Amino acid sequence: MMSEQPSYTAGFACIVGRPNAGKSTLTNALVGAKVAITSSKPQTTRHTIRGIRTTEHSQLILVDTPGLHKPRTLLGERLNDLVRETLLTVDVVGFTLPSDQRVGPGDQFIARELVELHRAKRTPVVAIATKSDLVDKQRLAEHLIAIDQLGDWAAIIPCSATKGDQVDEVADLLTSYLPPAPGPLYPPETITDEPDIVMIAELVREAALEGVRDELPHSLAVVVDEVVAREDRPDDKPMLDVRVHLFVERPSQKAIIIGRGGSRLREVGTTARRGIEELLGQRVYLDLHVKVAKDWQRDAKQLQRLGF
Repeated sequence: MMSEQPSYTAGFACIVGRPNAGKSTLTNALVGAKVAITSSKPQTTRHTIRGIRTTEHSQLILVDTPGLHKPRTLLGERLNDLVRETLLTVDVVGFTLPSDQRVGPGDQFIARELVELHRAKRTPVVAIATKSDLVDKQRLAEHLIAIDQLGDWAAIIPCSATKGDQVDEVADLLTSYLPPAPGPLYPPETITDEPDIVMIAELVREAALEGVRDELPHSLAVVVDEVVAREDRPDDKPMLDVRVHLFVERPSQKAIIIGRGGSRLREVGTTARRGIEELLGQRVYLDLHVKVAKDWQRDAKQLQRLGF
């Protein structure tokens, strides 16, 4: 007698990969909304943001993590620990390997970690060849063979999150490894469980990282000081005052963020404000301040103060 398919499945999937492998873009595509910040610069994700994809028969809760990498700073070590802790609590792992780049030492480093995880917890790992739209069919075929040789994966699938190619198939594949559940773990309309204050910080970080030099992403921390309703506003036209501090490690980086005559900071504020207003559903006055916290990535006390 054949076993019946469970009527509902729900659980957690962790998306891992080296920095800038397309993890956040894939998470957003799977959820169908922007829940994880994306940037052309590596190492932009600092929090395990959950994106939630709910259907009639399943709920896939996606955990987007910082890129696993060989750490050079105390921050790097803490980000790696965060990924490892997350991996131990999920039902399935999606390992992203960008199709437009050769499989390299960074991928091999992660593959070894995932092989150990599978050995210890029997957690299935799905290898996902991201950015498939950036290469031709032959190069994609070569990439899939290289991925296959990297480890014993539960499945291998190519996709393009930006074009939407095979995104639903990736979702179905990850969902197929979820356990039975009496129903969704989160209300069906929920797309993320991150508090607004974390999302505000992420939107400011994303705007600040756009188009700046390579060294800045590692050196930028964003702290939301306060979000308060402005007094004496009519009920039909409320406004929030949002005060945010951006911390960098050196005065030269502060100059990059602010720009000539404050032009770049105004641009950051305009871009971030649009995203924050969309998130909160009301008008926002965004007050940004840039400060120098010397070598904060290597200082345990400062890391704690900045929320890491």
